Amino acid sequence: MRPPILRRLFRRVASTAVLGLLAATLGTAVTAPPAAAAAGLTQVTGFGTNPGNLQMFAYTPDNLAAGAPLVVALHGCTQTANAYYTNSGWPKFADAWGFDVVFPQTTSANNSLSCFGWFDQAESTRGRGEAASIVQMVEYAKRTYGSDGRRVYVTGLSAGGGMTADLLAAYPDVFAGGSVASGLPAQCATSQAAASGCQTGPQKLTPAQWGDKVRNSYPGHTGPWPRVAIWQGTSDYTVYPANATALRDQWTDVWGIGQTPSSTRSLPGNTTQTTYDDASGRPAVEMFSVSGMGHGLPVSPGSGADQCGSTAAYFLNTICSAYHTGVFWGLDQGAPGGGDGLPAPAGLKVTGVTDSTASLSWSAVAGAASYKVFRDGTAVGSPASTSFTDTGLSAGASYRYTVAAADSSGTAGAVTSAVTATTSGGSAPAQCFTATNYAHVAAGRAYTSGGYVYANGSAQNMGLYNVFVTHTLRESPAGHFVIADSGCQAGSS
Repeated sequence: MRPPILRRLFRRVASTAVLGLLAATLGTAVTAPPAAAAAGLTQVTGFGTNPGNLQMFAYTPDNLAAGAPLVVALHGCTQTANAYYTNSGWPKFADAWGFDVVFPQTTSANNSLSCFGWFDQAESTRGRGEAASIVQMVEYAKRTYGSDGRRVYVTGLSAGGGMTADLLAAYPDVFAGGSVASGLPAQCATSQAAASGCQTGPQKLTPAQWGDKVRNSYPGHTGPWPRVAIWQGTSDYTVYPANATALRDQWTDVWGIGQTPSSTRSLPGNTTQTTYDDASGRPAVEMFSVSGMGHGLPVSPGSGADQCGSTAAYFLNTICSAYHTGVFWGLDQGAPGGGDGLPAPAGLKVTGVTDSTASLSWSAVAGAASYKVFRDGTAVGSPASTSFTDTGLSAGASYRYTVAAADSSGTAGAVTSAVTATTSGGSAPAQCFTATNYAHVAAGRAYTSGGYVYANGSAQNMGLYNVFVTHTLRESPAGHFVIADSGCQAGSS
């Protein structure tokens, strides 16, 4: 996202001097590319009164039954719906996992750089402007495609990420989950003057103050709240990593679960995934910090099951964010509601672990002949009872489990949200990280409280939360960090 421009300011003709300054500052043309839809992407008209003057494009996989999930995907500044369709990777998983995708598009008629108006309350609040147009697209999809209103998700990059956060805050009754990539906290800015400040460093608010911005967006809503994924590059100098921390603070506070991670693990593409579970042990907020990545959406071109997308401007070759976001939401094989008939079992929990096993239990489902257990999206067992022990696991590793009830024909119904089991023992070789306190927090190795930074696990005080204090942290076991400024030997225990 580049410095935002209010649609009112540039609705007509901006001066040559202003446009020249923007072009020099952004390093890109100020005119959005044409919106030529690729095969498979269809423009939809007449979806509603459209108070935000948006365009609607949709991708609907062939032979998809009614009752499938719906993903709304919002492009970034200077982009189009077609660019997001072509490069983001979402169509691959729509085909593989079975869901529809709506690609809203704004244009230079709304904003000189075709940015969604995340910073303008006339566009980003409940019942108004672009936000209302996007919700009308959701209602159209429910009527026309038969999309399941309980499983509607929204994701976006940059300005689209800022609008995503605003939508989650304004419409928690519409969206079951969201994913904000290189974006801003909900209602971080409510004017053009405040927008650039949010991008380079959001207000120094407490988690409760950030959470209040969500709660005040739809007063009276008591839940459930959307489950939120946050994607951020550590070298993003357009939307600074402090925004990811503020998003984490905002949504963990809304969930009432605090800012201490439940688990941390390493993923491909120099990515650290930090999970914050709700009171039942289900992931409510996940932060994905991509080391060394600049401003853009993480993609990973290739044919692998966890690869997707193609590289282009602001689509960066690191990791397939669509895959990991879809897994977080439960859209992967056996996703919630993805089967026919039987509901998801209630009460899935981890009942015990050893260094090589994880035991689970759940409540019975009427009419179930058996149950299917999935580990990280792959089926690993079909017990007839309401418990299961997975074996042959690695020591000291984390695994995500979901369960579906199956009828007498073996057809699986809706699948639970995931729970995480971490096996005991097997201390992994220590890793060492030297960075500023700010970077440690952004990477999920530390957390903030009262303006100070504390190491995850050991809770050692690391000093003030800023970029001027540097520490070396040693991680062992996974997710447990201690200060090791005097010397850190990776691989020691």
